[in-house]
Amino acid sequence: MTHAKATLLLPARIRFPGGSLPAPVASALGRADRITGAAGESAQLRRHFQVQPDDWSAAALTRQVDAGDAAGSLWLRADPANVMPDMQGARLMASAESLRLEPADAAALLPALQPLFAGFGFQLDAPSPSRWYLRLPDDTPLPAFTAPDAALGDDLFEHLPEGDNGRQWRALLTEAQVVLHQHPWNQQRVAEGRRAVNSLWFWGAGRLPQSVRTGHAQVRSRDALLQGLAAMAGVRIDGDQTVDALVDLRQLRSLEQLTRDAIAPLLDAIGRGELRELQLDFEDGTCYRIHRGQRWRFWKKPLAALHDA
Repeated sequence: MTHAKATLLLPARIRFPGGSLPAPVASALGRADRITGAAGESAQLRRHFQVQPDDWSAAALTRQVDAGDAAGSLWLRADPANVMPDMQGARLMASAESLRLEPADAAALLPALQPLFAGFGFQLDAPSPSRWYLRLPDDTPLPAFTAPDAALGDDLFEHLPEGDNGRQWRALLTEAQVVLHQHPWNQQRVAEGRRAVNSLWFWGAGRLPQSVRTGHAQVRSRDALLQGLAAMAGVRIDGDQTVDALVDLRQLRSLEQLTRDAIAPLLDAIGRGELRELQLDFEDGTCYRIHRGQRWRFWKKPLAALHDA
């Protein structure tokens, strides 16, 4: 493992509550090479995967993971969602995995929605209870859709598709909301203290990319999109971390857990010569590159806090 390196894929630094860094981590980050890139999930993934054509589809990539039949078709995610009305309109509160749906939820709700979409030639199904898909005719004109992470907590209407192409999808969304609102299964979910599936979220339209390349030999992640990119790049997914690995830790929100359980052991491995390099890639575009030779940069001050410039 002497020549191996590890890259941690991390959320934006603002996601971690304030607090001081442990001395070894503060020293390592103070001496590290710091690089600033573009912010956002898409930009972060593009730092690690080269995809052709460049406008790759999240729907097609996750469909390939979930069902293995994405090739040759045009896909759109139509994820189950929860919206909450307020004085200004409605807000997107949860979608897909955050709703923690079971197979019974999809089995109950999909049959009520499928005729609505079938009337337009769209096939709705759910190989995963939390990820729902529309298979679209090849000539379907599509507007620009917003990823759910970008709309979460916002006014729903600020993120609906615009223009003539968007009009059909806005109408479909309204009709789907009516069907879901009236469905007795949602009444049961609410009575059990769970969020209603009272809307859908359209996003990720497109086809499988022609090619995906990455410099990593292994990807460790539970995220379907990242798994799809890794599979198309032909690299190992999960397993023992014995090669150059991209490790997805974007779910972390504890600074202590990040520094104690993730960064500190890898710094120790660098010190022992077992790891050549550690890279920290934050979603806000800040990246740190750490290697053993930086221990001689004794004039560099420790980083007082993760959010320091």
